[in-house]
Parts: sequence; C-alpha cells; structure tokens
Amino acid sequence: MAKPRKLVLTVIDGMKPTMVERAMKAGSAPALKAIADRGQYVPDCVAAFPSVTPVCAATIATGRLQDEHEIPSMNWYSRAEQRYVEYGSSFSASRKFGLNRQLVDTIFNMNAAHLAPDVPTIFETLDDTESVRTACTTYLIYRGRHPHEISRDFALTRAASQLFKRAVLGPRELFYADIFASRKTSCWSRMGIPGMRDQHAGCVGSHLVEHDLFDFLLLSLPDNDAHSHKNGPHAQIQSIAAADAELWRIMEAGGGTEAFLDEHAMIVMADHSHSHIERTIDLTGALVDWRVLPPSGAGARHAELALCPAQRSAMIYLLLESRESALPRVVATALAIEGVDLVMWWDAERVRIAGERGELSFAPGDDVADVRGGRWSLDGELDTLLGTIEDGVLSCENYPDALARVWAAMTCPTSGDVLLSAEPAYEFPDWGNRAHVRGGSHGSLHRVDSLGALLFCGVQAPSERADGNWSIADIAAMVTGHFGAA
Repeated sequence: MAKPRKLVLTVIDGMKPTMVERAMKAGSAPALKAIADRGQYVPDCVAAFPSVTPVCAATIATGRLQDEHEIPSMNWYSRAEQRYVEYGSSFSASRKFGLNRQLVDTIFNMNAAHLAPDVPTIFETLDDTESVRTACTTYLIYRGRHPHEISRDFALTRAASQLFKRAVLGPRELFYADIFASRKTSCWSRMGIPGMRDQHAGCVGSHLVEHDLFDFLLLSLPDNDAHSHKNGPHAQIQSIAAADAELWRIMEAGGGTEAFLDEHAMIVMADHSHSHIERTIDLTGALVDWRVLPPSGAGARHAELALCPAQRSAMIYLLLESRESALPRVVATALAIEGVDLVMWWDAERVRIAGERGELSFAPGDDVADVRGGRWSLDGELDTLLGTIEDGVLSCENYPDALARVWAAMTCPTSGDVLLSAEPAYEFPDWGNRAHVRGGSHGSLHRVDSLGALLFCGVQAPSERADGNWSIADIAAMVTGHFGAA
C-alpha cells in the first residue's frame, strides 16, 4: 500500500469567503488559488457557536463540538474552581483577570485541564499510529503524545521556564510562539505578538519542509484575525495576501508550487468569519440590579451572576441556589437588551431560543431533519430562526446549522445557563471594556461571522459532504482518514 502524501492543514484565522475570492481574483493569493484550482473551494464552512477561536480551534482539532470537547468560549466561568477563565480577549481583559493566570489558562490549562481528556485530538490519533510524524506551529489546541519543555533559547522564555516550571504534551514537532520549540531554528516570533505570528509560522514551516520533519503539519496563520479586528473584514485582502505569502514561502521550500502540491495534500480553512461592528451592547449595565462576580473574584460568596462576554456572543451563569426562580428574570432582561438578537436557555429538557421574531423550543427527536441529517423535535415559531421546512428538512439560511450548534453549546457542561447572540453590527465589550467598533468581530450564531472559507486538494472529501453542507467539525476526520487512522 502506497504511503499517503504529506498533509498540511492551514488555519487562517477569521478568513472571510468574499475576501478570499477577491484576493484570488486580484492575484493577491496565488498559493490559495493554486490549491483551489487543483481541488475544491467551499465558501460556506460552518463554525461552531459561539464562533470564537478557542471553541472553533478545539472543534477543528478534535472533530467534535463543545458538548464533547468542553471548551465553551473565549471567557467562561469554571463552576468547579469558582472562578473566571480568560483566554486573552484583549490585553486589558487579561490584566483584569491577572496576566499570569490568563497565560497559564491559555498555554497550559486549555490543553491539559479544560479540553476533555477522553476526546482525542488529531495529533493524539496520529501519534498513536507511531508512523505519522506530527507537527504544529502556534495553535491553541496542540495536545499530543510527545513531551516538550519550555524553550530556553530566549531571555523571556528562560524567565518563563522559572515561572511556570511545567512541560506539555504535544505533537512530535511543536513550535508555540517562542515558548516551545522542539528543535533549534532561525525563527523568532517576538513571543507571538500580532503581526509576527504568520511570519514565524512561515519560517518554521519552511524549516520543517526543507529538513523533511513531518507527515502532518497544522500550520496556524492567525494574523488575519487581528488585522480584521482592527481594520474591519473588508480590509482582509491585505492580511490574506500576507498569509498567502507564508504559504507560498513554504511551497517554495518544497521546490515551488507544482512540485510541492505534487507531494503534499493541502487543506486551508477559516475557523470562523468576521463581520463589521458599529455598536456595543451594554450587558453589565442591563444587569446592574444583580450582584455580578467581578474579574478579581471579590465577593464571590455573595455573587448572583457571572457574566462572560466573548465578542459577538455572551454567556450568563446563575450562581444563586434558587436558579429556577431567577432564570425567567434573567432571560426577560436579556431579551430587552439593545443589540441582543437571540437568547438561549434550558427549559424542561429542551432548549429554548427567543428573540424579537418569536420563540422556539427544540430537542433531539423525529419531527424534522436538518441539512446535515440531524433530527429534531420542534415547538414554536420557525421565524425565530428565519427557518423554513421543505420536504421535512429544516433550513435556516441566516443561522446555519443552528439547532446542532446551539444544542452543543447548551449541553456543554462548562457553558453558561443563558447564552446570547448579538445582532449584526453589534458586539459585547470584554471585561477590559475593549470592543472593535469600526473594525471586525465574530462569535454570533448569524451567518455573517459563522461561514468561513475552506479549500483543499490531494485529500478525500467525506462522502456525506457531497450535499455541500460543510462544518469545521468535518476536517479532523479528513486528516485522520487521509492517513488511515480514522
């Protein structure tokens, strides 16, 4: 049996389909165009909900939604530890929660403690074959079978090794900013600051190609997300071109585009998309009558709510003993907040979704199928999700794969009691009071920031995706199946 081609899975954070198409048409993304020309381009690959990077990264790396992988959002409340978990919404938010705590949660705990231990990552599945050499550049989910100590190549990482004093388990080759480096290279990320991360990934990727050090590489190119947050999604052509240049650099290290694609299968994808932001949502002001747990944790014994904003989504945790009596009041308050599109909560073994257009409840059942084959029991107004049913199949064009995504979010054991999704153009400021007004953001259930781009060549698409209804949860099986490890 012939050995499968090497495979590179590239995640370009927040890559918006219309911007990819414009970049390819303008000649600004020749590497992406070469992949699309050889294979397939999908303009509507559905993100997880909340459509924020930690949730989506965990879904890409495991092939599961958060009801299984248990990473619920960018900012969440740990009921087990009775504290907030913050993965870096902004520098201001990180300072509120404590920089050391935020770094430990993001770099170490996300993989070692927060990601469900019984849900394997792509790296763990491939490492278990003992025949596939795995590699990864800076990506939030990196858990594998190989131990890595903190690098001592730079003054800051030497200091970090004294502060954190712990190893991690990752793929065979792990490069995470400058913190972990499984071997010496000439690559430097300046500790992973925005604007340097793609360059670092391209440098590492080129080194790995030149020295034949992987069979599977997850190449993370996150700078498009930061650029879009600052300048808006319609400015992505520049940042997509920059990401494409790093892909081109890696292809050149492998003998040029044609030679590289002859030897490598490629998947390039977004974890989510981006939408333009004009206004902010005053979540804390709307809930001013409740005792809200602050980032410091002060007064935790008397706190009634924990609020977890995550860009265009938010979660509310009820900390009271009388949660059943408080829930209707919290839901009613949330529904009245300007900029909130949809409110979701549990009610008698069913999930309820409400907004200005009405209310809908659902649970797994036999009433209707969704476009990906899931089956559901429905009660209420379909217009809540702008949904239609034709031949027994529910379609929600504006809220793609809505029921499965919301169900996974609500059944995730670490999620809040009430989930909120923002209207287009609205965003929840984080705990550092940072938002992206006149820039771009993501996180909602709405299609504007839930549909990302996907391109691939040299790798087999799942047969069930002949219907075209792609999810980021489909990618892990494509990767493991490519190596016969599914």
